[in-house]
Amino acid sequence: MNTKYIDLIDQTYYFPQEEFDLKEDTLQFHGIDLMKLIEEYGAPLKFTYLPKISENIQKAKKWFTYAIEKHNYKGNYNYCYCTKSSHFQHVLDEALKNDIHIETSSAFDINIVEKLQKKGKITKDTYVICNGFKREQYITNIGRLINNGHQNCIPIIDNYEEIDLLSDEIKDDFKIGIRIASEEEPKFEFYTSRLGIGYKNIVPFYEEQIKNNDKVELKMLHFFINTGIRDTAYYWNELLKCLKVYIRLKRICPTLDSLNIGGGFPIKNSLQFDYDYQYMIDEIINQINIACQEAEVPVPHIFTEFGSFTVGESGGAIYEVLYQKQQNDREKWNMINSSFITTLPDTWAINKRFIMLAVNRWNDEYERVLLGGLTCDSDDYYNSEQNMNAIYLPKFKKEKPLYIGFFNTGAYQETIGGFGGLQHCLIPTPKHILINKDEEGNLSTKLFKEQQKSEDLLKILGYDDN
Repeated sequence: MNTKYIDLIDQTYYFPQEEFDLKEDTLQFHGIDLMKLIEEYGAPLKFTYLPKISENIQKAKKWFTYAIEKHNYKGNYNYCYCTKSSHFQHVLDEALKNDIHIETSSAFDINIVEKLQKKGKITKDTYVICNGFKREQYITNIGRLINNGHQNCIPIIDNYEEIDLLSDEIKDDFKIGIRIASEEEPKFEFYTSRLGIGYKNIVPFYEEQIKNNDKVELKMLHFFINTGIRDTAYYWNELLKCLKVYIRLKRICPTLDSLNIGGGFPIKNSLQFDYDYQYMIDEIINQINIACQEAEVPVPHIFTEFGSFTVGESGGAIYEVLYQKQQNDREKWNMINSSFITTLPDTWAINKRFIMLAVNRWNDEYERVLLGGLTCDSDDYYNSEQNMNAIYLPKFKKEKPLYIGFFNTGAYQETIGGFGGLQHCLIPTPKHILINKDEEGNLSTKLFKEQQKSEDLLKILGYDDN
C-alpha cells in the first residue's frame, strides 16, 4: 500500500519536474538544498532565486523571436518589466541584465528610474512606459524625466485631462500612448475597466486633443484585460476589437507605430500547471499580422509588460510546522510559525494558491491537514491546493520537525504585505535570502534582510524611547 508522502506526489503529478527534485527524502528547488538553507538561516524565511528572473525573460524573448520570424512580421518586440510586481533593487538589477525596458505605475517609480539611470543600469534609450492614473507628483516626475532628456519615456494617457497636465510640465515635444478601457468578462462585478479611454471614444479623443497639437506625438496604443493572456473566446474577441481601433487610428495618425498588449502571462501555481506560451504568442502575432495586412496598414511594434511572469517564479517561503491541533473528528490543524495574511497576503485577499510541498520527510506517511497561521484571525489559514480541495503532508510528529515550502511567490507578496512595516498582530516579517548562481553554476546565498525585531515595530508605532 502506498502510504508515504513521496508515493502521493508520484501518483498525483509528474515528478520530478524542471525546478523540483528530491535528494534522499528532502526537496530541491532549482538545485537548492532547502534543508541546508534552513539549517543555515532558520525558518520562517523567504528567498529569491535571482537566475529565474533572467531565465523567464529570455524564454519570452525567444518565443516572440520565433513567432515574428515564422510569420514574417515586420515589427520589433520590446520586453518591459512591470515594476509594481516587485520594486526591489536586486530584482531590477537582475532583470535589466537582459536588455529590457520598464513600465511604471506611480510617482515614486520615476525616482527608481532616475536611480537606475544614474547608476548606468538603464540609458535614455530605455523605454519607460508610464501607466496609471496620474496625480500631481506623478505628472511632475514624468515631466522632470523627459525634460532631462529621456525622450523614450512614454506616458500612457488614462483620462482626458492628462495631456494638458503633461503639456504644462514638459518643456518640449513629447510622446504619448493611449490606454484602451477594455470591456471585462460578464462574470466581473463591473463591465468596463476603470483604466483608460473607451473603445468608441479613442478616435474622437485623438482628433480633438492630439491631431492638431504640435507638442504631442501619439506613438502607442495600450491594451490589457484583467484576466490576462489566455486562450479564450473573450480574449481573442477583445484583441480583435483592439486591432480595429489601432487600424482606425493608424489611418489618420502616421506617428502611431506601437501596440502594447500589457502583461498577464500566468505563472506555475500547481505541479499540474499546463500553459502553451509559444502557441499564445504565435497566435497573437498571427492575428495582428492578418488584421493589418487585410487593412493594408503597417504592423505595429509589440510591447509587453510582464510582471508576475518576470519575477513570480523566483520567490519562495519556508515555514516550520510548530504544533498540531485536533479540533474535531476530521480537522487536523498544522500551525505554522508565521502568518499567511502577512507573508502571503494573496492567499487571504484573493484566495490565490501557490505550489505547496513538504521540504523534508518525504518517506514518512502522510495525512490530510489544514494549515493555520499565528494571528488571532479566523481567515489566517490555507486549506487547499490549486488542483485538489485538500492539503496532504507528512504526518506530524513532535520529535521530527516538519518544514513546508510555498513556491513561485515572488510577485506582489512583499509590497502588498507591507515589507518592513507593520504586520497584522505584529507578526514579524521573516528574514529574506537572495540566492544566485555564478557562471560555473555554483550557488551562493546572501542575507538581504533580517527578521523584524520588536524594536523595529515599536519605533513605527511611536514607542521609540529616543
